[in-house]
Amino acid sequence: MTRNHPDVTLLAHNYVRPEVQDAADFVGDSLELARLATGTGTPFIVVAGVDFMAETAAVLNPDRTVLHPEPCASCAMALRLRPEAVLAARAEHPDAAVVAYVNTSAEVKAVSDICCTSANAVQVVNALEEDEVIFLPDRNLAAHVAARTTKTVFPVPALGCCPVHQILTPADLAAARRAYPGAEVMVHPECTPAVQDAADFTGSTSQMLRRARETPAGTVIVGTEIGMLHRLERDVPGKRFFPASPLLVCPDMKMMTLEVVERAIERRSPAVTVTAGVAGGARAALERMLALPGP
Repeated sequence: MTRNHPDVTLLAHNYVRPEVQDAADFVGDSLELARLATGTGTPFIVVAGVDFMAETAAVLNPDRTVLHPEPCASCAMALRLRPEAVLAARAEHPDAAVVAYVNTSAEVKAVSDICCTSANAVQVVNALEEDEVIFLPDRNLAAHVAARTTKTVFPVPALGCCPVHQILTPADLAAARRAYPGAEVMVHPECTPAVQDAADFTGSTSQMLRRARETPAGTVIVGTEIGMLHRLERDVPGKRFFPASPLLVCPDMKMMTLEVVERAIERRSPAVTVTAGVAGGARAALERMLALPGP
């Protein structure tokens, strides 16, 4: 798609529609896209994903123009947390470091110490000097991290979650195992602890892709947003992939159609703007994360 627009780089998340993934210059998870955004040399970056991903690219690239083709495509989990709640948590736990999942607004990142993604959350927490961590905004990822660190983890908000991953149940996994005997079950750490316990493997989408290549299983049940199946089928030929539930669909990711992406590239609009004060704090938290070695 960008062949006729050499000044544009199109980044797409693993959850967007297959045709958008196929048209992109790069496809990846949140961590991969954050790193790719800083490595592109084009003056325009188009982010096919939800709003916080486009904000992240804009914060990390203040001298370039970042386009988000569909401004209505938001992250429900990110919308549930405001900076005021983070500041209140800091007051309650003054000795704790604040780790903001990348699935947050720039305003929340700006009042945090460091960012993380599902791919590097454990690594980020274990790299901190503090023994206490305020982790936001996903309680399931917080529980996943808490089980893999000696630090005390305080989830904020207490009921924060991704609605897409939250709906997956152990009963769904049991039904999928019956439908595909011998299949390996992979789930995302945004799923509930009970679902993670019932799976064979828990990891981010990039980690799922790596595991799919390595596993001897010929059939894999995938417990994350269904857009990931296209990436797996494309990059790991010869194996079969099935969704753990047909309900694992993020409507906001699916707003990112080929038509809206093409229109954004043609019009060089809509551009993402983040105020300088917010961008500076958010950039510091993101760059602290990116300075760590890759997971």
